[in-house]
Amino acid sequence: MIFGLETSCDETAAAVITRGGEILANVIASQADLHAPFGGVVPEVAARRHLELVAPVVRQALGEAKVTVDDLELVAVTRGPGLIGALLVGLSAAKAFAWGLGLPLAPVDHLHGHVASLFLAPEPLDPPFLCLLATGGHTMLLDVHAHDRYTVLGRTLDDAAGEAFDKGARVLGLGYPGGPELDRVARDGDAHAFSFPVARVPGLDFSFSGVKTALLYAVKELAADEVDRVRADLAASYQRAVVQALVERVHEAGEGTGLDRVALVGGVAANSELRRALPEASVVPLALCTDNAAMIASASRWVAPLQPPDYLDLDAYASVA
Repeated sequence: MIFGLETSCDETAAAVITRGGEILANVIASQADLHAPFGGVVPEVAARRHLELVAPVVRQALGEAKVTVDDLELVAVTRGPGLIGALLVGLSAAKAFAWGLGLPLAPVDHLHGHVASLFLAPEPLDPPFLCLLATGGHTMLLDVHAHDRYTVLGRTLDDAAGEAFDKGARVLGLGYPGGPELDRVARDGDAHAFSFPVARVPGLDFSFSGVKTALLYAVKELAADEVDRVRADLAASYQRAVVQALVERVHEAGEGTGLDRVALVGGVAANSELRRALPEASVVPLALCTDNAAMIASASRWVAPLQPPDYLDLDAYASVA
C-alpha cells in the first residue's frame, strides 16, 4: 500500500493506492470557496488552510481505503513545483507521518504526478505517447517514453492555458474558479461570433498573453449592457481560440514525433471543448484532472524512496528548474 499526500496549491489531498495502481481512496478537500472572494488563490491563506485540513484528510483517506497505518509500506508527497508555503505544509506532514511509522518517503514532482495519473487502474496507459499537460500554472507538450522519463517538446512562453481561462473568466465577470465557469457559460454561446488571435510562436511552444489581451480590449469596446448580452459568445469564442492553440500544437507534435497516441492531463483536461477537439486522446477521469494525491502515489512507484532519516532535511521547490 502507498499513501500519497498533495498540497501544492489549494487542494488538500490524500490517497491510498496499491502497488498495482488500484485506487483505494482519493480524498480532495478544495479551498475554492475560501479563495472565491479574492478571485484567485491567496498563498498565505492556502497554507494556513492546509494546516487545518491535512490531519482530517489523512484520517478520511485511511478510513475510506479501509486500511490502517500498519498496512502502509511507502509515503509519497509532492515536493514541487507549487506555492512554497502550501508545499511545506504537506512535506512536513509527510515527513512526520513517515518518520513516525518508520517508513520510506518518496518525494514526487507535481508534473510527473499529473503524467502518472495515466498509469492508474482500471485502464493504465503505457508509454510511449504524446502528452498535453495543461494546468493553471503549466502548459507543456511531453514525449513520454517511459513511466519515469519524458522529454519536454514545448511549453508556454507566458501564461499557462489554465491561467488564460481563469483570467478570461475574470475579464468577463464570471465566478471563481474561472476555468469551469468559462466552460459552462461558453456552452450557450457562438464560438464564431468573435475572432480572437491564435499565437503561432516558433517550434512547439505556446503563448496565451495575446488572446487574453484581445479579450480585454473586446470587452472594453462594448457597452456594459452589450457585454451582458454577448457574454456567452465572448466566452465561447475565447475558449475556442485557446483550445485551437493547444490542439494545433498537439497535431504538429504528433506529426513530428510519429507518436500516434495522445493523452491529456491536468486541470484543463476537464475542459469540454478540448475533449471534443481531441476525441482520440486518452483522458483521465475528472477526479484525476484536478490536483490529487492518487497521482502522486502513482508517480512514487517510479521514484527512488528515501529511507529514514535521510528525508528529514528534504526541502520543497516552488518552480521547475
